[in-house]
Parts: sequence; structure tokens; C-alpha cells
Amino acid sequence: MTAAGETRPAGAAWGLGARLLAGLVIVLATAAVTAWLVASAVGPGVFHDHMLRAGLEDHDAAVVHAEQAFQDASTMSLALAMGAAALAAAAVSLVLTRRIGRSLAAVSTAAARVGAGAYESRVPDPGLGAEFDDLARSFNAMADRLHEADRLRARLLADVAHEVRTPVATITGYLEAVEDGIQPLDETTIAVLREQATRLTRLARDLAAVTHAEAGDLTLDLAIVPAPDLLRAATAAAGERAAAAGVSLVLDVAEGVPPVFVDRTRIAQVLDNLVANAVRHTPPGGTIVLSAEPAADGQVAFVVTDTGEGIAAEHLPHLFERFYRADTARDRTRGGSGIGLAISKALTLAHGGRISVTSDGVGHGATFTITLPAA
Repeated sequence: MTAAGETRPAGAAWGLGARLLAGLVIVLATAAVTAWLVASAVGPGVFHDHMLRAGLEDHDAAVVHAEQAFQDASTMSLALAMGAAALAAAAVSLVLTRRIGRSLAAVSTAAARVGAGAYESRVPDPGLGAEFDDLARSFNAMADRLHEADRLRARLLADVAHEVRTPVATITGYLEAVEDGIQPLDETTIAVLREQATRLTRLARDLAAVTHAEAGDLTLDLAIVPAPDLLRAATAAAGERAAAAGVSLVLDVAEGVPPVFVDRTRIAQVLDNLVANAVRHTPPGGTIVLSAEPAADGQVAFVVTDTGEGIAAEHLPHLFERFYRADTARDRTRGGSGIGLAISKALTLAHGGRISVTSDGVGHGATFTITLPAA
């Protein structure tokens, strides 16, 4: 009986070795019976014809004795040959069974360890052919992905806890101060509380957006949209913010740029994130250029270039990860949630596009490029 009270199927307790040996016995038995029947049906007749061709009479005693001797010798030889073949096949089968069994046991053990959370477990190369090698490689690749996903999950939880801690602590501190009569509930206090509540709301919204985008369960309302329209909308949306920061916005659209097949709202969100990020990292007097141009493979490249702080080379591969900040302290004071670029990447990939960033280093600005399919 199983743990759930169900009857185990017949033969379920047999291991791989027992099943292989049983299969070998069936094959050998079938081969022996087939060889016996063929030899019995063909051998005596052929031998009898040869005796007659030798000039002996059909019922001569010598012919009868020779045929009997032939049958006895054939039977003994066939039996000995089948016995030797059975022993040799059994030996080979045992060797193969043990090798296959060890390889599958390694996979089973590693799978159990991965199931228990030990994602660093790996399967060694079994050396039993392409199929087993492919199985080992696939398992190791799966374990690598699970390990990376677990690492990102742990870091995400830590980052979320860290991001939430500051506004919650601020709200709690102000409320306690108000209750104790230390801090008056004036416009300044209300403004601080509202700012921290807005920060928490934005964090929750951004987390939900990037989770849905990365899970692939977004519904895209795809339509043909002229490329200049997207850039003009992004420029208009960021105009007031850029003016307040003393940053100039420049629109530069090349001739003959084809329209794109996108969800206008989602791509507007991507461009807004990129422009907002550029405004945050560009000092007063700087410039942000929004441009579009035809790209290879029938696509369109949208480029956001700024003359801001720039990005060190070691940060470039990680900018699109959740909560990653090249300068943590300054980014938090500027109001970034640390998720905007992750959302931009997820939404771009959902459209079948690509997103990348380049920078010549600190103090030399940065260039973000998203490539989308043309209509």
C-alpha cells in the first residue's frame, strides 16, 4: 500500500536492473526457441539431401545413424551455444545495468536534493551516449535556472524589505511624535506622511507591473503607431519635470522611420521610465536627446541619450535588474523605486524587442536604446 492508501501497481517495486534482466531473459528465451525451431525444421532436411547426393540409400542404416548423430550434435551444440550466449549477455547486461543504474541514481539523488532546496546539486557526465548526456545537461541547466531564481527571490525579498523599511519607519516616527505632542500635525508633517505613503504606493504598483510583465500575462493592445508620435508624447510628458530640473529635451527623428507595431500605452511607459531616469541623473544645464532611426532586420531603434553623470562599466550589466542602483543613496533621495528599468526591459521583451545601455563612464552620460519591430 502507498502512503495514501492506494495499492501499488504490479511490478512497481522492480528496479531498473531487474527490469533489464527480465527483458534480457525474455529476449534470450525467444531467440532460443526461434533458433531451435529453425534448426529442427531446416537442418535435418538439408543433411538428408546431402547424404542422398553422396550415393547412399534413403533408408540405409548408415544414413539413419548419421542423421541421428547430426540431430544429437546439433542439439548439444545449440544448447551449449545458447548457454554460453546467455552467460555472456548476462555479464554484459549486468555491467550496463550497473552503469545505467548509477547514472540514473545520480539524477534521482540530485533531483531529490534540488527538491529539498539544494539548488547547487549537479549531475556528472554519465558517458553513456548522447541521450544520457543530454539528460544530464538538461538537468544541470534546470538546476542552474532554479539556483539563479532562488538567488533573485532571496535578493528581491531583502530589497523589498529594505525599500519598505524607510518609509514605514518615517511614517511610524512622525505618528508617534504627533501622539506624544512633540510634532504638530501641521502641513509640513502631513506633506511628509503623504510623500512616504506615495512612495509605498509607487513601490507596490511598480512591483505588480514588473511581475506581470516578466510572467508574460500582460494583454497587449497592439496597433500601428508612428515612431515620431511616441517620442513627441514622451517629450511632452517629461517637459515639466525636465524644466524644473533645468534640463533641455531635444527631439530628433530621422527621415523615413517606419511605424512600429506596439501597444502605445506600454511603450509610452517604457519611454517615460527612460526619460525620467535620464532627468534624475542629468545635472542642470544638461541635455537629453530622444531620437528614432531604422534598425536592422526591419526594426526601429528608439534612443534616449543624456549628458548626465554616466555609468561605470561594472554597473552596466546589472542596470535592468530589480532594485539595482549604481548609486543607492542618491537614487533613493531622488525618488526612484529601483524598478523602472526592470519594467522597461520586461515590457520591451513582451513586444519582441530589445533594450540596452551604453556609457563611456562616469561623467560622460549614458545612452539607452530600445529596438522594436516595425509595422
